[in-house]
Amino acid sequence: MSAAKNSQQLHRVLVVDDDPDIVELLQYNLEKEGYDVRTASDGRKALDTARTFVPELVLLDIMMPQLDGIETGRQLRNLPDLRQTFILYLTARSEEYSEVAAFEIGADDYITKPIKPRALMSRINALFRREAQKADPGDKIEIGGLTINRLNYTVTTGDKTVVLPKKEFELLFFLALSPNKVFGREELLQKIWGVDIYVLERTVDVHIRKLREKIGETYIKTLKGVGYMFNDEV
Repeated sequence: MSAAKNSQQLHRVLVVDDDPDIVELLQYNLEKEGYDVRTASDGRKALDTARTFVPELVLLDIMMPQLDGIETGRQLRNLPDLRQTFILYLTARSEEYSEVAAFEIGADDYITKPIKPRALMSRINALFRREAQKADPGDKIEIGGLTINRLNYTVTTGDKTVVLPKKEFELLFFLALSPNKVFGREELLQKIWGVDIYVLERTVDVHIRKLREKIGETYIKTLKGVGYMFNDEV
């Protein structure tokens, strides 16, 4: 029995692609696994559906009419109810710059077509399973003048509060759990994105840069040629 069928409540998945054959293939396989599925044929329809359906996972193409997948993903990430939603790109675009752009807006995975349904279902099931099995170190960390709150994905320093996208928050929270310990890029990729998801190592650099823009330069230190660490001696 699939991971989705084992859950008391079905996970909600939004499939966004302008190719009806791909939409039909994905919807069939997802519903077979026990997921609650909605579909959209372009970015604008996806945003409208997402506001009411509030998916836990969005499968998103890049080359679409009305609104391309990168801009659609960016706007999805800006919806308060979707800050914790997984975004997984399924696209024919294999260029590195497209992949980097996807991860810059907060994608959780990037898979190039053609789609292999069984392998895709395995990755999706693993994504939800890993989320459910995460150890709970508590809902809040107070360190170095920061308050990092897992309940609403916020970081507060002084009188300023910032809401972070899912992966940026998870990366910061993980580093803050072990202050002054250095983690290499590969280890961070495995801990935050998982061993069953392939992403470029520079994805970590992109997320660190975006975190520094939001919380300041001093909290995350770079050890050249080694990796990153959370600095609590600010």
